[in-house]
Amino acid sequence: MPYWINLIVVVLAFCVSAVAGYFLLPFLRKLNFGQTIKEVGPTWHKSKQGTPIMGGFMFIIGSLVATAVGVSLIYLNINMNSVSADGGNYTPLWRLLAGIAATLLFCAIGFADDYIKAVKKQNLGLNSKQKLIFQFIVSALYLAALYLLGDTATTINFYFFTLDLGIFYYPIMILFITYIVNTVNLTDGIDGLCGSVTAVSMVCMTVISSFLASYDQSVFSIAVAGACVGFLIWNLHPAKVFMGDTGSMYLGGAVVTVGMALRLHIVLVIVALVYVLEGLSVVLQVTSYKLTKKRIFKMSPIHHHFEMSGWGEYKIVIVFSLVAAAAGIGAIAIVVNTVGVIGLS
Repeated sequence: MPYWINLIVVVLAFCVSAVAGYFLLPFLRKLNFGQTIKEVGPTWHKSKQGTPIMGGFMFIIGSLVATAVGVSLIYLNINMNSVSADGGNYTPLWRLLAGIAATLLFCAIGFADDYIKAVKKQNLGLNSKQKLIFQFIVSALYLAALYLLGDTATTINFYFFTLDLGIFYYPIMILFITYIVNTVNLTDGIDGLCGSVTAVSMVCMTVISSFLASYDQSVFSIAVAGACVGFLIWNLHPAKVFMGDTGSMYLGGAVVTVGMALRLHIVLVIVALVYVLEGLSVVLQVTSYKLTKKRIFKMSPIHHHFEMSGWGEYKIVIVFSLVAAAAGIGAIAIVVNTVGVIGLS
């Protein structure tokens, strides 16, 4: 695929997302769709009370528009050069569409949560049981779509060996997908953090997808990355708008569906290291408190621990993004060195 297609996609995604803020932000303010700050959060977050939520529509629109343009350019370029996509096999395109559909369904769950918060002024939105049920359903539907599109393998490729989970693959993957989506949601706790980390992670997924000649996934990944950067114009501290669960669930879906479409389970965990650690910090905190009545962190997710330790929001965003970059580079190195060794393709 010509490199200029991804260049066009990332610029378009950035511009659409950034410009969308000029129209969406006044609309959200008019609707009075403001965030209610939790009582248990850092006291200085009270100043963010009433900041509009659902700003995630900026990068949702930007990434979808850019992806549509990018995919169209890919297949136009293929037709102009008189060759068929992947030897006439359009399965990769259908996998991308299945991933986008699942991502939008996760987004719909987030929207329902945000709507309850904004309209009923209830900060908790959907309860955890409701969220999990809907997320399990979406995850199962996505796995079913991949199966129908030919992904019938039940194996996970590790660096030194391959593990066949058999029938247990599907329930484990449902839990895995749901976990990643929710950890991305947890990362959205301070201004600019989730958008920055996701931009870095999706750039890394773009490199990996391109190396594996999965150009459809490459276009979607770079579109999400560019759109996130455009959103940061409005979301960096002090944030003028929050992405809300609408946005964070969309980003979670985007990250996990790209990794699943490429069958890079372990690599996905590495690329998503910041998210994974955010989720793990909550698990450890809750477990420790229930067993010992003591807390490991000053507050979880872990970005709040650093915030309570005196780190500024910009510092947290920069450090976490650098960690995401280091993890992503490591993931790229693994893919480069394992293709042809353990059958990644």
